[in-house]
Amino acid sequence: MSRYIASRAIRGANALVTEAELMLKKALAEKGPETPVAFPNTAYYLPLINGMTGIEVENLGQLEPVMKHAKQLLHPVPSKNNWTPYLGETLDSGMATLIAAETIEAIRFVYDLQPEPMPGFSLAGGTAFTSPDNGGGGNGTDGHLNGPIDDIQLRSWGIQLVDGRMPGFAAIVGAAKSNEVAVKLVRELQRRNILTFLSGNVNGRSIIHQLIEEGVELGYDTYTVPFGTDTLSAIYALGFAVRSALTFGGLKGGMARDILLYNKNRVFAFVLALGEVDDLKYAAAAGAINFGFPVIADTVIPEILPTGVTTYEHVVSMPFNEIEAKDDLERAERLVQKCIEIRGVKVKVADVPVPVPYGSAFEGEVVRKADMRIEFGGKYSRCFEYLHMVPLEDIVDGNVQVIGPTFDEIPEQGSMDVGIVVKVAGRQMQEDFEPVLERQIHYFINGASGIQHIGQRDIAWIRISTGAADKGFNLEHFGKILHARYHSDFGAIVDKVEVTIFTEPDQIQAWLEKARQAYDFRNKRLADLTDSSVDEFYSCTLCQSFAPNHVCVVSPERLGLCGAYNWLDCKASFSINPTGPNQPIKLGKLVDGDKGYWTGTNDYAKVGSHGVVEEVAMYSIMENPMTACGCFECIVMLIPESNGVMVVSREDTSMTPAGMTFSTLAGIAGGGLQTPGVMGVGKFYLISPKFISADGGFKRVVWMSSVLKETMADELRAVAEREGDPDLITKIADERNATSVDELLAWMEENNHPALVMDPIF
Repeated sequence: MSRYIASRAIRGANALVTEAELMLKKALAEKGPETPVAFPNTAYYLPLINGMTGIEVENLGQLEPVMKHAKQLLHPVPSKNNWTPYLGETLDSGMATLIAAETIEAIRFVYDLQPEPMPGFSLAGGTAFTSPDNGGGGNGTDGHLNGPIDDIQLRSWGIQLVDGRMPGFAAIVGAAKSNEVAVKLVRELQRRNILTFLSGNVNGRSIIHQLIEEGVELGYDTYTVPFGTDTLSAIYALGFAVRSALTFGGLKGGMARDILLYNKNRVFAFVLALGEVDDLKYAAAAGAINFGFPVIADTVIPEILPTGVTTYEHVVSMPFNEIEAKDDLERAERLVQKCIEIRGVKVKVADVPVPVPYGSAFEGEVVRKADMRIEFGGKYSRCFEYLHMVPLEDIVDGNVQVIGPTFDEIPEQGSMDVGIVVKVAGRQMQEDFEPVLERQIHYFINGASGIQHIGQRDIAWIRISTGAADKGFNLEHFGKILHARYHSDFGAIVDKVEVTIFTEPDQIQAWLEKARQAYDFRNKRLADLTDSSVDEFYSCTLCQSFAPNHVCVVSPERLGLCGAYNWLDCKASFSINPTGPNQPIKLGKLVDGDKGYWTGTNDYAKVGSHGVVEEVAMYSIMENPMTACGCFECIVMLIPESNGVMVVSREDTSMTPAGMTFSTLAGIAGGGLQTPGVMGVGKFYLISPKFISADGGFKRVVWMSSVLKETMADELRAVAEREGDPDLITKIADERNATSVDELLAWMEENNHPALVMDPIF
């Protein structure tokens, strides 16, 4: 390899380790060795240090052995005479750089210098239950960049990571040639649904500054996360990679080689270095190569050809001005294409004919009132969507009609009624698939930049931004999106798609009545769909791309733990892809109906988990519970002293009576582990009659995150009625009144919780 790269990387590593040592010495003197050290909302301590060394850093004093380890990884700068640079020395120095960088960032947290302040800037998204008119939510504090990604967000992205919607991530370091190029790079990555992390600068100028100046929305919701404007903040991207292995792969801190190989083989990431590359960037790049992540630079630098550490090339130089293209925007597009090619990212891009950028990265965009051109639904108008199947001869594929007036005459920020009716036909289409396909309208429409879609059925709420309308987005484009996406995603069962957009009042009323009749029929049909009424369940192995030994068994009364796949979803998925992740499991002979054992599910558990799991009880948390990957919506955990269980929502960052937060608990529940008394679940499994029915059912719930009580109030009220205790939900504690076992037991006594008089749970 190049002596030039080795020299600069090793020199940069030595300088940064020295800087980290000096900072640590100063912090120890000023703050003391017992001063707590942590990144917020993670159970993995300082994740890269934990992953690479096994050291669980909780205070400043524990950073001393960390820095000792980093120094041991350093090597002298190559001599000009009689020395052949070796990749190993460079990679060691790269790892020392990452350890030093995480140490420095941790010390900055002690001094309240992280997340990096940026006055006047606020991040987009991250809070699931805020109105778009109240300023949105925020995954960071107003006036600060993101800093490290918390475990909750990592897990909420989990299903997108494992099902391919989010095929990989890009770590961009530096600044683009121009603001326009910066925007184009990010839009090209968003269009491909690639998660993008931003950091670094060139002469004080960062791509973060460029994007903010152009009004690009940054944050979790848009897959574009700004860490910080210096190179050190790129460590958060590598920490994210380590936590992916710990969260989904079932790996533990200190399993450095396994974590690095996991990332090489399962996490498709790359580094894009924009602008001048200094010693520190060379050193950080060497650290990234350890993970199997190649580095692509838009300047002239020496290249490192394949040696096996990364899948293909290690370092690639692609000078921006030398890229053959008609203009800078096309050069930016080709640069992104080259990055994807070098990392081997598998990207699926649907060709959707709309005048705005389109991709899953835009699904979380919020259109606020001030930026809105028109809305449908919400407080001031009606909006519904209805999909139904028809015979093949009764449909014209690709036909999109708007019946009634458009919104051209509606004042800015006004509203109007709309109904979206989708007809589908196909030889493999079944009536059971109608609600599955109808639910996709939310995701498909949300993929358009500048469009916000909330809800479904007759409580849908859609907004079109002024920016999208100015680019020509109109009602007809809803139909074009749906036609393109249904063919792209459900082509195996859908042969024809026709969409009609109704704005004419009489037509809206007539179709709304038909839709509500269909909704009611489906509700009753789903209510009759029980575990005992079918002879097969379905497997879901989507998450095995990240959690190799985990397998979900999905039944009519137990949806997948991610909350994204129910029995009908899996049935439709099998019809679309008969060799895919959702396979029918013939139940075979019933072994134990109370606990939920069948010969078929047990046989599949052995095969699907590669022999790790012998048996699975579908209805018990205490005996052979189902395993979990890492993207569960809730954790159910036994509280022995209470004779019951608690339910912790992924959105809840508070302390629980178990003495652990969700992030810490998740390390016990995830990774394909089968742990009696701990189970990851989808939140709507809580309202199923089969929810831990072998252990006493819903009456065993003694503590529950308040966010679940609030967002599922109607459903939980119905469960309480079903259980014969209408006041049951008020008897269940939450983080507002109990964060310890003693407080929980006092609450249960005071409110006469039924678990107090139930048979012992174990």
